[in-house]
Amino acid sequence: MMAFRRTAAAALALALLSTTGAPAVAQDKFDGDQTKEIEAIVRNYLVTHPEVLVEAINALEAKRTAEAAASQKQAVAENAEAIFSTPEGTALGNPEGDVTVVEFFDYNCGYCKHALTDMDALLKSDPNVRFILKEIPVLGPQSIEASRVSLAFRKLKPELYGDFHRKLLASRGAADEKRAMAVAAEFGVDEAALRPVMASAEIAADIAKDNEVATALGVNGTPSYVVEDQVLAGAVGIDNLEAAIANVRSCGSATC
Repeated sequence: MMAFRRTAAAALALALLSTTGAPAVAQDKFDGDQTKEIEAIVRNYLVTHPEVLVEAINALEAKRTAEAAASQKQAVAENAEAIFSTPEGTALGNPEGDVTVVEFFDYNCGYCKHALTDMDALLKSDPNVRFILKEIPVLGPQSIEASRVSLAFRKLKPELYGDFHRKLLASRGAADEKRAMAVAAEFGVDEAALRPVMASAEIAADIAKDNEVATALGVNGTPSYVVEDQVLAGAVGIDNLEAAIANVRSCGSATC
C-alpha cells in the first residue's frame, strides 16, 4: 500500500506539473515562459499544500476500490449458478439456509486451516447458514493430489464430505494423495474404490470449473469467500462473515 501511495503521489505530481497531458489546442496558448511560470505556481502550491496530494491519492484509492467491488459484484452475478451450486448432500450447515457462504480453499493453505474454526463456529451459532466448499488446489501438485482424492470421496460419500474435509484440513503436515487416502480410509472408503473415480474426467472437470470461477471473481488466494454478492478475500474471520450475513438478511446485499 505504501509503495502504491508513493507511486501515485509521484505520478500525480508529475501530471500536475506537466503540460503534456493537456489538449494540444490549450498548450498552443502558452509560450515557453508562460509554461514555466505555470509549472512554478503548481509546484509551489503542492509544496505549501501537500495535503492536496494526500486527498487526491485517497480519492484515487477509494475510486479503484469501488470499481473493483463493482466488477466483482458483476462477476458474482454472472457466475452465480456455478458459485452457489454444489452436488446434492454436500452443503454444510443447513441445506435450506437463507444465506449461503462459499469458501474457496486449498488443503495445504495454512490460513485455511486456521479458518476452519471460523466455519465451524459460524455453523454452530447460525442454524440458517448454508456453507459450500470450493476446492481450488493452487499450492502445487500435492494440493491437486489431495483434491482429487477429496472430490472422489465426495462423489462416493457425499454425506461424509464435511467430516472428511475437517479431518484432512486439520491434519498435520502436507496434504497429499497418501494422507488424503488415509483419511478416506478412516471413513470407510478405500483406495480401490477411490482410484477409478479419481481418474474420471468428471473430477478433473470439477477442479477446472472451480478454478475458472475463482479466476472470474478475481480470487487469487485462499481462503476467499463469497457471501451473496460480495467477495471477501483472505481469512477475514467470523466477525466479518457474520456481519456480511446480517447485511444480507437486512438489505439483500453483503454491504448495506
